[in-house]
Amino acid sequence: MDSSPSQDIYIPKQWSEAVEYISCSSTPIVFICGAKNCGKTTFSRYLLNILLHKYTKVAYLDTDVGQPAFTPPAFLSLTIVHKVTPDLTVPCLKTPERCLFFGDVSCKRDPSTYLSYVFAIYDYYQKEYSISVKGENPCNIKLPLIVNTPGWVKGVGYDVLVDMLKYISPTHVVKISTSSENKNLPAGEFWLDEEHDGTINLIEINSARQDSLNRSVLFQKDARPLRDLRIMAYFRQCFSSDSNISTMKELAHALASHCPYEVPIASIKIRHLHCEVPSSEIFFSLNATIVGLAVDSEGPENLPWCFGLGIVRGIDTVKGVLYVITPVPHSSLEKVNLLLQGYIQIPSCLLQVQECISPYMSANTLAIN
Repeated sequence: MDSSPSQDIYIPKQWSEAVEYISCSSTPIVFICGAKNCGKTTFSRYLLNILLHKYTKVAYLDTDVGQPAFTPPAFLSLTIVHKVTPDLTVPCLKTPERCLFFGDVSCKRDPSTYLSYVFAIYDYYQKEYSISVKGENPCNIKLPLIVNTPGWVKGVGYDVLVDMLKYISPTHVVKISTSSENKNLPAGEFWLDEEHDGTINLIEINSARQDSLNRSVLFQKDARPLRDLRIMAYFRQCFSSDSNISTMKELAHALASHCPYEVPIASIKIRHLHCEVPSSEIFFSLNATIVGLAVDSEGPENLPWCFGLGIVRGIDTVKGVLYVITPVPHSSLEKVNLLLQGYIQIPSCLLQVQECISPYMSANTLAIN
């Protein structure tokens, strides 16, 4: 099992030393933070690979709804990783054990809901992968946990990060900085109100990307096309890996001709996230959109645990059905009773399908009751 990163990724000595220190700890909970594009996801995946040499499984809590490591955008998720992925340059989709669809690529619209989702997923990790010990001793953690965070670290984003740190109480905090001091987090244990007791290890490292003067700098990248690529990779899973689909155009044609599921409108609820839609406009807003496929919970927290994404290809109000394309397995779809619509849009290249009569309606459907 090779955990060495691909040759296209530069891992500085400072990063290697930090990862070695963490890996020598007993079942760590590692919280990784820093400004946007400073290398948090790359560092987290590198750390994940190293930990998989010591543990058969590692938990990965992704709170970066804009550029998550293993899911499409707009998700908060807990993924249990079993296998090393050496090429850190390649996006790697994995099926999370638990996920919640936030419906946006930033928590700016609704920080309180975002935090409640983070806390709920962390609580699930504690419940499923920790053993509570009576008395004053701390919990014995079964699986190490890596927490990847968004790069919004100023203003409200800073407050959200502090709340996350206080709630999770990690064993290690990795803070990645660049030479642009105004973009960095404050020095030291910025989230603590008073001096800590030494149970938290703060590791401060620099971004791997450097300029001609060997100063750590931000890696500027356009996030939108990366998100579109991640969405397309997700819906590519509707087809077998040996299908002859290698270009965006081929994927667009394949999706346009793919047999959708037929979902009775009466069997589901529709919830619009971060906005209100008049009842008369619900179906107009839903058609040709990406939705979260979730289960409406009746518990006190009412958290809509999600199975994945679907494309609403068409709506027949006369028949009372929705036509949905999704790679989510049929066994999971049978449990779905809630569609969540946020601000995640279908990539424009998938909408421009030539030589196709209608990319959003089909007479060939698979029934879901």
